[in-house]
Amino acid sequence: MKFIINREEILTPLQQIVSVIEKRQTMPILSNVLIVIEDDQLVLTGTDLEIQIIAKINIAAATPGSITVPARKFLDICRLLPSGAEIKFELVDDIARDGEYATSQSGTGAAKVKIASSRSRFSLSCLPADNYPEFAESELENHLFINAGKFKKALDKTVFCMANQDVRYYLNGLLFNVSNSKLKLVASDGHRLSIYEDNLDQATGFEARIILPRKGVIELNRLLDDPEVELKIEFSGNNIRIFIKNLIFSAKLVDSKYPDFGKVFQQEFFNQIHIQKQLLKEALTRVAILSNEKFKGVTFDISPESLKISTHNPEHDEAEEELAIEYIGEPLTIAFNAQYLLDAVSNLDSELAVLTIASNASSCFIDEPNDCGYKFIVMPMRL
Repeated sequence: MKFIINREEILTPLQQIVSVIEKRQTMPILSNVLIVIEDDQLVLTGTDLEIQIIAKINIAAATPGSITVPARKFLDICRLLPSGAEIKFELVDDIARDGEYATSQSGTGAAKVKIASSRSRFSLSCLPADNYPEFAESELENHLFINAGKFKKALDKTVFCMANQDVRYYLNGLLFNVSNSKLKLVASDGHRLSIYEDNLDQATGFEARIILPRKGVIELNRLLDDPEVELKIEFSGNNIRIFIKNLIFSAKLVDSKYPDFGKVFQQEFFNQIHIQKQLLKEALTRVAILSNEKFKGVTFDISPESLKISTHNPEHDEAEEELAIEYIGEPLTIAFNAQYLLDAVSNLDSELAVLTIASNASSCFIDEPNDCGYKFIVMPMRL
């Protein structure tokens, strides 16, 4: 197995793959990247058995073969070589030691890969490709096409609400809901919830609800760096596979049912509160400085013409801001986690934020004055 490649051609795909590989692995081979050359293509694969990324690079004048090499060491070598460097990669089956030969895969020695570029020489110990675990995938019966820019926007508006290591494991992920020509993404950590809806360019003819795992969602969002690309998404009840240019992203889905969040809309509400987004954001940021470091609680005192935001902490520090608002209704007092509100307000596209509080004070909706596809819901706190 032998090939020559420019540093720039291999560096980005390698970086994309290495990010899914966990530093500490139960199986040593999972710390490696699988390198295969077949049909004038260099195929790089990395997995943690839950997520897999495959990158395909066209290559000429290469000798076919396959091997796995330590992923982070190989990446660091490529990354630290000069820009535009030519990298020569060769699998050496027999390695001379003290005048004798050690056999690579069958006998006492280990296979090695020689990497050379200009005056740099490296030798990496490898593990055979035959031992690389196969990523189990069921038949993917559903598929749809979506613009990468549109999908990334939907992810950006929802990913920050996903739970992290919650015992309710269905919250450690993102609900991906397709209903013919409509796409809905939902994320919640039990204290807040974000919903993003958009229309697909082509009708799919099916309805499906799946839960993408947290790590997979974060990795996928990172891969969507070109808004013009069209993605092909294939999925079943157990797996999802997404084609992004020369990459194939695969993930095992969360085997659970997402809770019915529709009931939160079926209740009475106070009148809407209209407020300048930037003013609210700046006031929250300033007041939060003196909030309790653990709970980040701030109190809203709402009256027809003003919103007073205040907080205090165990050290008896206090902060207060007053903002002009548009609101018709009875005065009310309610408390929230300041960071949750900041996350929501920061993700609004319009200059005006609309806050709608449930009449039983169980939740607060944050969205835009125009009918947008994005809604953010925050549960109040008891201070």
